[in-house]
Amino acid sequence: ICSSLSNQVHQTPADLYKNQGELAKMECSHSISNYNVILWYKQSNYREFVYLGYLNVKTGYPEVGFDIEGDANAGGTSTLTIKQLTPNSSAVYYCAASLHSASDLPLCSTKTSSLVYCRLITPVLTSHCI
Repeated sequence: ICSSLSNQVHQTPADLYKNQGELAKMECSHSISNYNVILWYKQSNYREFVYLGYLNVKTGYPEVGFDIEGDANAGGTSTLTIKQLTPNSSAVYYCAASLHSASDLPLCSTKTSSLVYCRLITPVLTSHCI
């Protein structure tokens, strides 16, 4: 069921280039009837997934350092804001649409992704964090 619903979840932008210390925003929307939760994760360079929070209908529950707002119903848009970018912010970010009931949460949530590149610009460090 998850793979058949994955094309109903959309995330923008596909690529985002920002500088360290800046703010970054990305959006997620879906068209799945009765789904009213959008979850956000990031996948680090170590391949681990980090939970960033979720939007339940119109109430956000973000982890520290993030904001989540918008409308998680079908046709609505959830916005994830990274308040202050660091080198660790460079990652692939995923949104997933789901049902509200925890017992109904699919293990293979539908998802799309955004890749964030955080440019590290200091007098000493000239390498890019990608």
